[in-house]
Amino acid sequence: MSHKSKGINAEREIIHLFWKTEEWTACRVAGSGSIKYPSPDIIAGNQTRKLAIECKACSGEYQYLEKRAVQELEEYARKFNAEPWIAIKFDRTEWRFIQPKNLKITEKNYMTTRKNLETTGKRFDDLLSKEHK
Repeated sequence: MSHKSKGINAEREIIHLFWKTEEWTACRVAGSGSIKYPSPDIIAGNQTRKLAIECKACSGEYQYLEKRAVQELEEYARKFNAEPWIAIKFDRTEWRFIQPKNLKITEKNYMTTRKNLETTGKRFDDLLSKEHK
């Protein structure tokens, strides 16, 4: 499976999770990552919340994100009045959602580890819980 199709399948998986809730909608953003404007992989929302989500599916113990990609996610979210989230799925684990402020910053990247994601990342149900706000 190509890197690109792995990413598209990951995005579709998240979209299905949102639609199954009955009160949330979600869609892929066409051209995310390939146009000059900041755009997340997915936008999701319900009556009261909007989420801008960058998706990463990975193997190994670490996930790195380009600083520019994270900054663009935050910029998009600010302008759209949405919450910026990064959805990460390590092999053989469930999706976890983390906000950029909870990522570690290295010289060139933002990053998180499998272990950090288990403790600071939210499960899908927790992300949607009413108390989350």
